[in-house]
Amino acid sequence: MLSIHPKDISTKRLHGYLLGAIAPRPIAFASTIDEEGNPNLSPFSFFNVFGANPPLLIFSPARRVKNNTTKHTLDNALATKEVVINVVNHAIVQQMSLSSSEYPEGVNEFVKAGFTMLPSDEIKPFRVAESPVQFECKVKEVIFTGTKGGAGNLIICEVVKMHVSEQVLADDGSIDQHKIDLVARAGGSYYTRARDGFFEIPKPITTLGIGVDLIPAVIRNSTILTGNNLGMLGNIAQLPTQDTVNNFGKEHPEFIGLETTKKHTFAQEYLKKNDVESAWKVLLLN
Repeated sequence: MLSIHPKDISTKRLHGYLLGAIAPRPIAFASTIDEEGNPNLSPFSFFNVFGANPPLLIFSPARRVKNNTTKHTLDNALATKEVVINVVNHAIVQQMSLSSSEYPEGVNEFVKAGFTMLPSDEIKPFRVAESPVQFECKVKEVIFTGTKGGAGNLIICEVVKMHVSEQVLADDGSIDQHKIDLVARAGGSYYTRARDGFFEIPKPITTLGIGVDLIPAVIRNSTILTGNNLGMLGNIAQLPTQDTVNNFGKEHPEFIGLETTKKHTFAQEYLKKNDVESAWKVLLLN
């Protein structure tokens, strides 16, 4: 394994490792205005949500690595204490990328990227009308992590109003993850379309799962079953009874008498279908 001390490599190279390893990252499409009221729009992937009461979002317009300058978004946030964070979905990702170009101060990225400026209700910066969810925010605090190129500037924002397009809502009023079709940032020039890679993991049961440590050693030390497989097997309150195992064997005689690796392979196929109980029955058959 390659081991790296951050001070032993260039900031540019370290930046690449960080962004390549810590991904995908949600995108804060931040809209601000300067003290003269000129709009600015720029995306940032050092971003996430950090609370619901109060609702807090944090993003970081880091100092530029190449010349140690700050970005207009940071300057505007410090001056006006207001920002709109618009989320980015697949329908606007190319326009979002275009807006990230280093246009001179005073150039309106809304216009350059072809976005519609939508007035906010509680603050002065404009919203991106094409964004499916927009957060109007007040800047509570800015934390400066350093003064050299690549240093982060954590803008802590409190959401004062949010706007959600009805087109991305499910029947129960929640946000439908397939309809919203979010994109996220990875390393280099890579992005990911979230809905293309969705998979579900059941929450740990409300009782206590038996845990991987209580899985019989012959299963736990399998050369077939993965750590994820063992995690699924450990998230069960109790093992199937011998009667249910025997009944399963009568329904599936092809699983009886299998050698260990084949038994583990068949169990793995059930786990791929999220059928943990059947996987256990296969494993427990004699």
